[in-house]
Amino acid sequence: MANRDDSVPAEGSEPQGSGPEPQDEDLTVEDILGAEQTDEAAQAEGATNAEEAEEAVDPLEDTANPYLEDLRRLSAEYANYRKRTEANVEIDKQRATAAAVVALLPILDDLDRAEQHGDLEEGSAFATIAQKLRSTLERLGLEGFGEKGDPFDPQFHEAIAQVPVPGTEEHTVLDVVERGYRIGDVELRPAKVAVAVGADG
Repeated sequence: MANRDDSVPAEGSEPQGSGPEPQDEDLTVEDILGAEQTDEAAQAEGATNAEEAEEAVDPLEDTANPYLEDLRRLSAEYANYRKRTEANVEIDKQRATAAAVVALLPILDDLDRAEQHGDLEEGSAFATIAQKLRSTLERLGLEGFGEKGDPFDPQFHEAIAQVPVPGTEEHTVLDVVERGYRIGDVELRPAKVAVAVGADG
């Protein structure tokens, strides 16, 4: 019988028909374009996520704004209330002072008449007392008004006589019968005056 060659290949020898290990195939243009599209999609998704994050903050701001507006409105209302309260307190003080001072106005009228007639001689005891009384009332806020030559204002003047004066174009105070007085915004009485008016012809 013929002997078959059943010999085993020697160690280290490679099997017949085996070639080099397969390597990665070269990238094609389609693969590169696909990768770029994937990167662009990822960037777009990231931008969308950022916008969504910003939108997630906006509702908080929208919720806070009404509270800020309410706070500003309340602050303005409180400031106005405080100003009105302070003004009312001041007016009440002026009215209380006026109620006490108004009884002394006839005395001031007498002093004015005495001064016009020369009865308040400078340096006399009577003149000194008159000056002290007037200074005290001025410190309390008493203010007189109504002077000769002032434009006539019916809001502050009471016309008890009208005197035609040639060349008069505007009604003016010709003479003061009784001075007007006020304390702050509280008027104690208007000034009683004679008014110069234009003469016909």
